[in-house]
Amino acid sequence: MNLRPASPQLIPLHFDTIDLSARNGGSQTVSIGVHAIALLALLAFAASPKAHKFIDNIPIEPSGKLPAYIPPADPGQIGRPSHGTEGGGGEHDPLPTTNGLLAPHSSVPIVPPRKIVNDDPLLPEPSAVFDPNAPAAVPVITELGLPWMKDKNGSAGPGGPHGFGSGNGTSMGDSNGSGAGEGNEGGPYANVVSPVVCLYCPEPPYTEEARKNKLQGKMLLQVLVGEDGKARQVRILKTLGMGLDESAEHAVYSWRFSPARDAAKHPVASWVTIETRFQLF
Repeated sequence: MNLRPASPQLIPLHFDTIDLSARNGGSQTVSIGVHAIALLALLAFAASPKAHKFIDNIPIEPSGKLPAYIPPADPGQIGRPSHGTEGGGGEHDPLPTTNGLLAPHSSVPIVPPRKIVNDDPLLPEPSAVFDPNAPAAVPVITELGLPWMKDKNGSAGPGGPHGFGSGNGTSMGDSNGSGAGEGNEGGPYANVVSPVVCLYCPEPPYTEEARKNKLQGKMLLQVLVGEDGKARQVRILKTLGMGLDESAEHAVYSWRFSPARDAAKHPVASWVTIETRFQLF
């Protein structure tokens, strides 16, 4: 017997001649049944979709801590001058609003922008401003304020009834609105539009110990440049030793920078990472 299966990709299946006479009795009947079952199984396998490989589940230990999700920056907003979306708020404080960062945008804001009373809460909730196009999860920002203000004084501003600023509302700004900023351009406020530029940055001098030991290499520093273009704070991220760390830190305080500027072209304090090299010639 020559049976051709339903799938055209499979070659014909060849079977021996089956004797249908009664002389083989029950054994012939059993043989026919076994062949029929085998044939049906092959046809069913040929007609079924291609099997997929399963990926084993990776168990997460109950004691393991998952890192907090911080959404990536919107590529459309990087480097774009923006005044944000105007908003208003305040807590009827007599002092002007403090300098600080605006609350991030979120499609599901849990806590509106408010002056923080407890500086070290057990479970801080991220303050956010509603934006239907923004991600739901946002980082926790504790230094809330208005980036265009001059002083850090801890005041939420004379506006109200709640928020930050001198306007009317419960958000952040000096106007009347529910956004965070001082414009109508949409998107987040660009706290820093133009970066820090070094104007006078001579190489730090070698120490006698480092010169005698012929120590060379790179140092990595993080510098907070103020609105006046001077270094306010220096952090050493990669050290060399033999007095070169102190030499570099002392030199940075004598450097002069062009400060970063916000969307309104006002100078703002900003951190910048600097690499300096010690090399003997």
